[in-house]
Amino acid sequence: MSARGPATPPSLEFPLVYPLKAAGRNTPALEVTVVEIVRTHVPDFDATTVTVRESKGGKYLAVTVTFTATSREQLDALYRDLTAHPDILWAL
Repeated sequence: MSARGPATPPSLEFPLVYPLKAAGRNTPALEVTVVEIVRTHVPDFDATTVTVRESKGGKYLAVTVTFTATSREQLDALYRDLTAHPDILWAL
Protein backbone atom coordinates (compact mmCIF):
# COMPACT_ATOMS: atom_id res chain seq x y z
CA MET A 1 0.00 0.00 0.00
CA SER A 2 1.31 3.42 -0.85
CA ALA A 3 1.59 6.30 1.61
CA ARG A 4 -1.45 7.84 -0.08
CA GLY A 5 -3.68 4.89 0.83
CA PRO A 6 -5.44 2.31 -1.33
CA ALA A 7 -6.19 3.19 -4.93
CA THR A 8 -9.78 4.08 -5.65
CA PRO A 9 -11.28 3.35 -9.05
CA PRO A 10 -12.03 6.39 -11.18
CA SER A 11 -15.61 7.57 -11.21
CA LEU A 12 -17.45 6.66 -14.38
CA GLU A 13 -20.29 8.69 -15.82
CA PHE A 14 -22.99 6.66 -17.53
CA PRO A 15 -23.94 6.06 -20.23
CA LEU A 16 -20.50 5.64 -21.75
CA VAL A 17 -18.92 3.80 -24.67
CA TYR A 18 -17.04 0.95 -23.03
CA PRO A 19 -14.44 -1.38 -24.57
CA LEU A 20 -14.19 -4.74 -22.83
CA LYS A 21 -11.61 -7.46 -23.53
CA ALA A 22 -11.93 -11.12 -22.59
CA ALA A 23 -9.36 -13.83 -23.25
CA GLY A 24 -9.24 -17.60 -23.24
CA ARG A 25 -7.77 -20.56 -25.02
CA ASN A 26 -7.89 -20.29 -28.81
CA THR A 27 -11.05 -22.21 -29.69
CA PRO A 28 -13.65 -21.46 -32.36
CA ALA A 29 -16.33 -21.13 -29.67
CA LEU A 30 -14.65 -18.42 -27.58
CA GLU A 31 -15.86 -15.46 -29.65
CA VAL A 32 -19.41 -16.85 -29.69
CA THR A 33 -19.32 -17.41 -25.92
CA VAL A 34 -18.16 -13.86 -25.18
CA VAL A 35 -20.79 -12.33 -27.50
CA GLU A 36 -23.58 -14.48 -25.97
CA ILE A 37 -22.65 -13.38 -22.45
CA VAL A 38 -22.40 -9.72 -23.47
CA ARG A 39 -25.84 -9.92 -25.16
CA THR A 40 -27.43 -11.07 -21.89
CA HIS A 41 -26.38 -7.76 -20.33
CA VAL A 42 -26.47 -5.48 -23.38
CA PRO A 43 -29.66 -6.22 -25.34
CA ASP A 44 -28.83 -3.75 -28.12
CA PHE A 45 -25.24 -5.01 -28.52
CA ASP A 46 -23.83 -4.43 -32.02
CA ALA A 47 -21.75 -7.45 -33.05
CA THR A 48 -19.90 -5.38 -35.65
CA THR A 49 -17.86 -3.93 -32.77
CA VAL A 50 -16.24 -7.31 -32.04
CA THR A 51 -12.54 -7.71 -32.77
CA VAL A 52 -10.52 -10.86 -32.23
CA ARG A 53 -6.78 -11.16 -31.81
CA GLU A 54 -4.72 -14.31 -31.54
CA SER A 55 -1.73 -14.43 -29.19
CA LYS A 56 1.75 -14.51 -30.69
CA GLY A 57 2.04 -18.25 -30.15
CA GLY A 58 -1.55 -18.91 -31.20
CA LYS A 59 -2.51 -20.57 -27.92
CA TYR A 60 -4.85 -17.80 -26.72
CA LEU A 61 -7.50 -15.55 -28.19
CA ALA A 62 -8.54 -12.07 -27.03
CA VAL A 63 -12.02 -10.88 -27.89
CA THR A 64 -12.74 -7.16 -27.60
CA VAL A 65 -16.29 -5.83 -27.64
CA THR A 66 -17.41 -2.21 -27.48
CA PHE A 67 -20.85 -1.19 -26.24
CA THR A 68 -22.69 1.56 -24.41
CA ALA A 69 -22.61 0.77 -20.70
CA THR A 70 -25.54 2.10 -18.71
CA SER A 71 -24.46 1.48 -15.09
CA ARG A 72 -21.75 0.19 -12.78
CA GLU A 73 -24.10 -2.65 -11.84
CA GLN A 74 -24.36 -3.69 -15.49
CA LEU A 75 -20.56 -3.80 -15.81
CA ASP A 76 -20.13 -5.69 -12.54
CA ALA A 77 -22.67 -8.34 -13.56
CA LEU A 78 -21.10 -8.67 -17.00
CA TYR A 79 -17.60 -9.16 -15.55
CA ARG A 80 -18.94 -11.70 -13.04
CA ASP A 81 -20.56 -13.77 -15.79
CA LEU A 82 -17.54 -13.58 -18.08
CA THR A 83 -15.01 -14.57 -15.44
CA ALA A 84 -17.26 -17.36 -14.12
CA HIS A 85 -17.28 -19.08 -17.52
CA PRO A 86 -14.73 -21.92 -17.66
CA ASP A 87 -13.49 -20.99 -21.17
CA ILE A 88 -12.67 -17.39 -20.21
CA LEU A 89 -9.39 -16.89 -18.39
CA TRP A 90 -9.68 -13.15 -17.72
CA ALA A 91 -11.65 -10.03 -18.61
CA LEU A 92 -10.54 -6.40 -18.55
